[in-house]
Amino acid sequence: MSVVQRQAPKPRELLELVKFKKPTLDGRRRRLESALTIHDLRAIAKRRTPAAAFDYTDGAADGEISMQRARQAFLDVEFHPSILRDATRADTSCTVLGGPSALPFGIAPTGFTRLMQTEGETAGAGAAGAAGIPFTLSTLGTTSIEGVKAANPHGRNWFQLYVMRQREISYGLVERAAKAGFDTLFFTVDTPVAGARLRDKRNGFSIPPQLSLGTVLNTATRPWWWYDFLTTPKLEFASLSATGGTVGELLNSAMDPSISYDDLAVIRSMWPGKLVVKGVQNLEDSKRLADLGVDGIVLSNHGGRQLDRAPVPFHLLPEVVREVGADTEVMVDTGIMDGADVVASIALGAKFTLIGRAYLYGLMAGGRPGVDRAIAILREQVERTMRLLQVSELAELGPQHVTQLQRLAPRALERDALRV
Repeated sequence: MSVVQRQAPKPRELLELVKFKKPTLDGRRRRLESALTIHDLRAIAKRRTPAAAFDYTDGAADGEISMQRARQAFLDVEFHPSILRDATRADTSCTVLGGPSALPFGIAPTGFTRLMQTEGETAGAGAAGAAGIPFTLSTLGTTSIEGVKAANPHGRNWFQLYVMRQREISYGLVERAAKAGFDTLFFTVDTPVAGARLRDKRNGFSIPPQLSLGTVLNTATRPWWWYDFLTTPKLEFASLSATGGTVGELLNSAMDPSISYDDLAVIRSMWPGKLVVKGVQNLEDSKRLADLGVDGIVLSNHGGRQLDRAPVPFHLLPEVVREVGADTEVMVDTGIMDGADVVASIALGAKFTLIGRAYLYGLMAGGRPGVDRAIAILREQVERTMRLLQVSELAELGPQHVTQLQRLAPRALERDALRV
């Protein structure tokens, strides 16, 4: 029977086994370095942002079922890796809408952004430019078209357009975006009226903020947010001349439920760059838009913020790509919280993906450095997933790499059952 030989620990050997990490004195840097996932950034953002602003970002319409289903759809993915293939590198670059992107995702349009963190769209555009990916400015953005161009002078800037009741306002925005060198216009079609965003109603969310006792008590524990809010330029819609009221009231006054294909034709005649229709939610509309020759479509239910129980864009993706992917570039958003979600989308035929909340969680967690961190997290996840699948380029990804596991399936109608 062998006996283990024991000896007294030697201090020098202990020092070789234990390496003390150099402390980080910068609180923001320390917080961001501790975030390994977008969900980590979300947790930091929730601690540092007043409830009204955080809930505007985090919430969705009605029971928030559409958002939950969209995220679940990405969780219900099974990957099928290849073996014995060179996984030394992963080239994440791609071409989308006639131009380059260093990653297969860009930043989606989001409104009210400076309320979440004072750097707002400037941080998003600057981070996108540094990462070599596109940035999309919302009509309801809180930084002007010209301000975004200044923040991202050499990168790709896209503009998301709402067609308003006063068409001249929308036309003017189109002209300004073209003059500023934005290369792509997102014609948004899923917002005839505002969705029922119940968190916002309960919080009295508006621009400018409508203060109540609850609002004051909630923000009192976040003095840094107040400092930023009170010491930076007035918060307002940078592209619109009038503000005021709740989010729903603003949307309902600005949007026009009568918009039609005629409006699409008018905007198309005005716009010199690439034209994309955002908010497509079925195959029939995808086919019609492809027949009209639009440059791209975004399968999107507006992050679950409009019609609750809407179709899951990721579920629509394979069929739409199969039918129209040869004629128009198909993109997808809603529910993306991980680089693996991006890879799964590309594998099922998406030309590109867009991130909204994922970028905003980073913004709220730490301003521009927080957005940089969000992009870095997703980049690392995209690269790692590709290498584990043993593909070295995005073009190598295909349906053979992904199975969408079935959780929700349409129930046969009674009349169909009677025919069997």
